[in-house]
Amino acid sequence: MMDADGRRRHPGTTPDQRRALRRTQTDAERALWRLLRSRALEGYKFRRQHGAGPYVLDFYCADAHLAVEADGSQHYTSDGLADDAVRTAYLEALGIRVLRFTNVEVLTNAEGVIGSILRALAG
Repeated sequence: MMDADGRRRHPGTTPDQRRALRRTQTDAERALWRLLRSRALEGYKFRRQHGAGPYVLDFYCADAHLAVEADGSQHYTSDGLADDAVRTAYLEALGIRVLRFTNVEVLTNAEGVIGSILRALAG
């Protein structure tokens, strides 16, 4: 299905929902976006709040089929871990690799996070 701009729309998410998520980013998402935007990372283009099936990915690089997620504490509950396992399996079935970082990692170890992303992009 296509949206009004001629881009593919993924069932389960709307452009308005993704736009709202971009306006209400967490501190970690905002910090990571500053590092990924405008092809700043080895020329790779990342999108933020990208729809993939019923999910919205924090950051996505289409060329590398790579999703980068900045996870808050809700992801580390038993329900959150179970939900993330289902989500990751779904994305991997689409050929999308998933990297997850805690918000704390993003905010306190940006260099390490970027190094991990670069390694994933390389291979």
